[in-house]
Amino acid sequence: MILSAPDPAADPYVVAALLSLQREAYAVEAGLIGDDRLPPLQEDEHALAAWRGRWLTAWDGVDLVGAAAWTSGPHRVDLVKVMVAPSAMRRGIGSALLRRVLDVADGRTVEVATGRDNVPATALYAAHGFDHAGDEQVPPGVWISRFVREP
Repeated sequence: MILSAPDPAADPYVVAALLSLQREAYAVEAGLIGDDRLPPLQEDEHALAAWRGRWLTAWDGVDLVGAAAWTSGPHRVDLVKVMVAPSAMRRGIGSALLRRVLDVADGRTVEVATGRDNVPATALYAAHGFDHAGDEQVPPGVWISRFVREP
């Protein structure tokens, strides 16, 4: 597995690969939570390329098998997306991405959210020292769980 930090706005191939991965990965989450109104499933190539956070991608040869996206400030990192291709799940890719983001966080608080019923994701965050910080409905009927990892 090769990790890289691309700028999707600079590479149409990366944008297309990320969008395909995102649709596959979030379709799995939609199935787990029983609702397909997840914002990443509504995003198109233009919105994905225009987002100005940081990306970390995991490649198996020429196949994009995982990605993480985040924004950061002086005291906090907001982990916006962690995605693993369904065909590559249970191979440690999510953990590898998460470890690298935690390294980049360099002692700052890291926050992330996932579908409340997304058991694999909640287990991943718990295994990496995140604490459950509460649940909320966004949009109505779609429950998410928020997790925080303090330095």
